[in-house]
Amino acid sequence: MERGGMDAYDEGSTARHGPDAPSTPTPPAGHEAPVDPSGPVEPFGTDGQRLPYPPREPRTGIAALSLRYQVGVALALAVVAIGVCVHLGMTFLHVAPANTVTRAHGKAVDDWIYPEFEQNWKLFAPNPLQQNISIQVRAGVRGPDGMTLTTGWYDLSAEDGRAIDGNLLPSHTQQNELRRAWDFFVATHDGENRPMGLRGALSEAYLRRIMVLRLTDDDAVRAATGGAGVIERVQVRSRTSNVPPPPWSREKVSTTPSYRELPWWKVARDEAEGGVR
Repeated sequence: MERGGMDAYDEGSTARHGPDAPSTPTPPAGHEAPVDPSGPVEPFGTDGQRLPYPPREPRTGIAALSLRYQVGVALALAVVAIGVCVHLGMTFLHVAPANTVTRAHGKAVDDWIYPEFEQNWKLFAPNPLQQNISIQVRAGVRGPDGMTLTTGWYDLSAEDGRAIDGNLLPSHTQQNELRRAWDFFVATHDGENRPMGLRGALSEAYLRRIMVLRLTDDDAVRAATGGAGVIERVQVRSRTSNVPPPPWSREKVSTTPSYRELPWWKVARDEAEGGVR
């Protein structure tokens, strides 16, 4: 009986696993089979549910956004890229020698560049600037009583200089706004302060608006007018003085400052109320 039982068991095993399959011993009751560390292990969650194998990596960056936001980001990047390309192209055409494109579209290029992005090469000139030029302004302010008060001269260049001193990252406005606006005005006006062409009128409007904005934000002007005055007109002047030569130089220059005073400019109501930025 025992022999027949063993033969039956062997025959059943051979039928299930084949004649060449190795027999796997059955572990005793109460003991778990050892886990082969080299084999795949299917991950399970805390609730006992089987997780997808292998686990997905979490999405980061733009890929983590929904499709709608991805489209928005792509459009924004495309607009920025197009703007940068247009600006670089306009700047190249502005500084490049005269060519077919600039002869046909020179006005469009100038309208894009002037006055904020004008290019010049004074830093590399054979005779660099050897003068200190300060831009000063005063205003006629109408008070609440209807009387017009003329303020004193405000040295805006000195204010910018104080803001730059000790500042590791001074703004472009503090460094270049007044200087470039004044250079633009001088280049488009004759010695009698008369505009030469359409760019002359543009330079006047540009300089006037800068003066009005600076005066509107100036604490001294607000204090002088009680904070309720309206700027009706402005006057601009430049103070130019030669840079003294070094002690070892035999060059003699006058250090007496000279002034160039412009006529009074009326300020439009929208500009006086800060409507133009």
